[in-house]
Amino acid sequence: MFEVRDYPELSWSLSRHKTMLTCLRKYAYDYYTSHNGWLKNADSLAKQAYRLKKITNLEMHFGSIVHDLIYQIIQQVLNNQEIPSEETIVDEIRHHLNRGFTESTKKEHLWQHRPKHYTMLHEIYYSQTNTLPKGKIEKITNRLHTTVKNFFASQSFADVLNKRDMQFMESEKFRFMKVDGVKIFIVMDLVYKDLLNNKWVIVDWKTGKSSDEDRNQLALYALYLQQKHNIESLDDIIIRNEYLLDATHVEYKLTEYDLINVQRLYSISMEQMQSYLEDSNKNAPKPIEYFPMQEDPRVCARCNYQELCFPSTL
Repeated sequence: MFEVRDYPELSWSLSRHKTMLTCLRKYAYDYYTSHNGWLKNADSLAKQAYRLKKITNLEMHFGSIVHDLIYQIIQQVLNNQEIPSEETIVDEIRHHLNRGFTESTKKEHLWQHRPKHYTMLHEIYYSQTNTLPKGKIEKITNRLHTTVKNFFASQSFADVLNKRDMQFMESEKFRFMKVDGVKIFIVMDLVYKDLLNNKWVIVDWKTGKSSDEDRNQLALYALYLQQKHNIESLDDIIIRNEYLLDATHVEYKLTEYDLINVQRLYSISMEQMQSYLEDSNKNAPKPIEYFPMQEDPRVCARCNYQELCFPSTL
């Protein structure tokens, strides 16, 4: 049962950790100021922060659409339903992109009241125009066909099609494990067991370029899987990134050091998060002044909270 709380529950995720490292003021807005901002009787600042938190950008919106459709396609395969063609998927993605643009330009009043249910693009909101940058449109258009084509040709989708030899777990749902009473949230795109080779496979679809964080992300997923299913040997777990932009996939062989490293990352990160709490028992944050703003204007230019940080310049 949902319970209204003055402060959110303290939790951890790699995205939360990354936000803290990027900008502490954004971290405060994301995880504290916006709390309860969806409630009708919330104060105006909480509502404003929650609304701004829900802004997305064209690349993120595209990635979210692709992930959702990949999940749907895989479910159709597993349920023995007809698989849509590449052309159909391209058209579906284009439809969702166009709808997001329409909602951003013509339905801002609806987004203002229900930001969770409508799309607002950063490029539209802060440019105060009803047009998207030409370069971004070209980039997403190029990614559209490439990404869909490479998904259908990927190793992981081939494994899905060979479903008789695979045992699939539920995917794309929030899971968590607890460390010292703190929930660590994990979202895995695809998890299955290769029955022929007796291996667990964790897949993460990427619609952008590779990152140094990709291995840590998969190591965290593997740690969860190992604990959840009592997997004795790390050799029984394959972690794989599918880079749909350049038609490559990378598999990592985990070591104990990988797991130790991600556990150490969590420990250091959590200690830093707790240092910004006024009351650790309630997860009540210190006043906003204790969360300094980012000094790099390039980072600020991409941020959702320009309206709060620089109200006089907008």
